[in-house]
Amino acid sequence: MSRIGKKPIVLPKGVTFAADGSVVRVKGPKGDLSRAQVAGVTFNVAGDQLVVEAADTNRAAHGLMRALVANMVTGVSTGFEKKLEIVGVGYKAEVKGTSLVMSLGFSHQIVYPFPAGITIGVDGTTKLVVRGSDRERVGQVASELREFRSPDSYKGKGVRYAGEHIRIKAGKSGQK
Repeated sequence: MSRIGKKPIVLPKGVTFAADGSVVRVKGPKGDLSRAQVAGVTFNVAGDQLVVEAADTNRAAHGLMRALVANMVTGVSTGFEKKLEIVGVGYKAEVKGTSLVMSLGFSHQIVYPFPAGITIGVDGTTKLVVRGSDRERVGQVASELREFRSPDSYKGKGVRYAGEHIRIKAGKSGQK
């Protein structure tokens, strides 16, 4: 049996869980999420705890489904966020309506419309915060924003995760 799969999931107040056939649904104050259920995995709700059980034929998905449902419960109750930093002279970002406008050293500005269920906040002009209830989507949006200008390994300029350390390479030396 999976060690992770054995742990019960605590359902906070205001969060409801429903598993009907092949779909798992979790509703809470921050929204509602649904995901396809893996065959051979069942859910038992006892009070405010949710226990994930797997048939002997599908032990591999036991811990996976438990982790996915736990992330869904956390997302609809407290939400997830990823922080990004923009490093570089003249690099900045601002929110205009429901889109993010970034100046990252190109000849044009990059306009990124907010995906459904995701909000992007700008603190100052160089710090971004991506928030949402779906952990997978929050990480994907943060990754897409980082790809617009990945950190340069020579000068360190670009969009990076908060706290990410970029190794700076030595440039050319010894020119005649």
